Amino acid sequence: MPQHRYQPAHERVALPLTDRTWPSRRIGRAPLWVPVDLRDGNQALAEPMDTERKRRMFDLLVTMGFKEIEVGYPSASQTDFDFVRQLADHGDVPRDVTISVFTAARRDLIDRTIASVEGLPRTLVHLYTATAPTWRNVVLGRSRAEVHELIRDAATHLLRRAEERPGADIRFEFSPEVFNLTEPDFVLEVCNSLTALWEASPDRPVVHNLPATVEIATPNVYADQIEYMDRHLARRESVILSVHPHNDRGTGVACAELAVLAGAQRVEGCLFGNGERTGNVDLVTLALNLYAQGVNPMIDFSDIDAVREVVEYCNRLPVHPRHPYGGDLVHTAFSGTHQDAIAKGLVQHAKQAAELGVPAEEAPWAVPYLPIDPGDIGRTYEEVIRINSQSGKGGIAHLLRTHHGLDLPQALRPDFSRVVQQVTDATGQELTHQELFALFRTTYLTPALDGPVTLVSWTTRETAPGTHQFTCTLRIDGREHSCRGTGNGPLSALSEALRTVGFTIDILGFTEHSTTPGPGSPAVAYAECRVDGVTCWGVGGDTSVLTASVHAVMAAVNRCTRATS
Repeated sequence: MPQHRYQPAHERVALPLTDRTWPSRRIGRAPLWVPVDLRDGNQALAEPMDTERKRRMFDLLVTMGFKEIEVGYPSASQTDFDFVRQLADHGDVPRDVTISVFTAARRDLIDRTIASVEGLPRTLVHLYTATAPTWRNVVLGRSRAEVHELIRDAATHLLRRAEERPGADIRFEFSPEVFNLTEPDFVLEVCNSLTALWEASPDRPVVHNLPATVEIATPNVYADQIEYMDRHLARRESVILSVHPHNDRGTGVACAELAVLAGAQRVEGCLFGNGERTGNVDLVTLALNLYAQGVNPMIDFSDIDAVREVVEYCNRLPVHPRHPYGGDLVHTAFSGTHQDAIAKGLVQHAKQAAELGVPAEEAPWAVPYLPIDPGDIGRTYEEVIRINSQSGKGGIAHLLRTHHGLDLPQALRPDFSRVVQQVTDATGQELTHQELFALFRTTYLTPALDGPVTLVSWTTRETAPGTHQFTCTLRIDGREHSCRGTGNGPLSALSEALRTVGFTIDILGFTEHSTTPGPGSPAVAYAECRVDGVTCWGVGGDTSVLTASVHAVMAAVNRCTRATS
């Protein structure tokens, strides 16, 4: 491949910062998140949003708690203009939400933009012009001085138009598009001149938004560029330093996170990363990354599936199943080792919560393979472990315990895991927890009542302290036999009764438990038996512990009998 055609970043743009300090910093609070789904995201759609979809997206963003929302490019689209007017005319914008609108640096487009925001309570007008050398030379055909003059003329016109509305709360934002490929001294020259022109102050700051319009370097380079600007912007206390990373190299999230370390106070992006080419930085991932570090993201993602549903509807684009935090499969484990670790982690989490005397949803979270509790974002644990041919005994046991109250003995788990593997290998399909339980029932419970040896009737009684008698009628291959056995317990007496008709039985392991709390709970019993040299597990279930135990032994006997035949 002709890699010689391309230049590394340091040959394309000056990178003057050498004494960086951002690597030693930590993010302790969320920046101001500004969703641009209704403008930058919308203009990247094959089917741009109509007014109804725009309104649904806007309502979602307000509900989630965003305090500044870029709603459109009203001078470029009648739909966008009408949508901004609808928000203004209907009084639909909360008083604590600032509406941002986007415009190129042209007087006629600025006039149209100012007309669109008439009546809005709080407005940010976002002015942009490309400043990088390639864009100046190829797209604009202007020198540095000419581009600066173009920007300053537009910014002056914007200021005058805003001053014509003395009661309006209008602030300003400027983006030197393709900032990351623009000479740093030129960016400072332009931005500082606008800070002075717009008379920025701490109580009415300007926003200087520095986009990585096209990613061209590793995220540390962008962080260096942001820290350089953070140090050298004039009247820094009167400037909100904003970033707008794109995702051309797949590192938009990293660029934004390192930029915040480097001094950025504001981040523009889209929900789930929609946008031109490979998309804008994803605000969902950014915010929940902070959440996973114990930092309040200041945005509500407590029902992430509802958020995703609206975004998919409005964008008419699906969110990938593996998309961080919001995809269908991001909390799902198919791997056996992962499932086992998660299952053990969830048990330990419940135990720790009980020891602390707090609800499980308030206890500290430390479950393997799950960076955050899926319940915090509205997911259920049903999605965490799913069963296919790669699954292991831990995950299978977890689903049976969680959904059906079965706490499988450790020695039974690999046995059933092999049964599951045979089915999933043969079908190539995953099993739901209902299908998993049906397979378990068919394998271990049903043989008690449907096998070569069945109990027609039975009774047991204690004839003396420590001595039990088991009396029964057995049907073996269609013929009934009356049997009696004596032992130190009901199950040993059953074993002796079976011995009288030719079955040599050793009960190697036995355990039982209730499937739900409280009186009257169904019981389940597990018996590992060796019958004529063959070892099998059987399971029984009943409201009577004794009946469940007898059925477990009979299921094991029938499974062993079938295995030998």
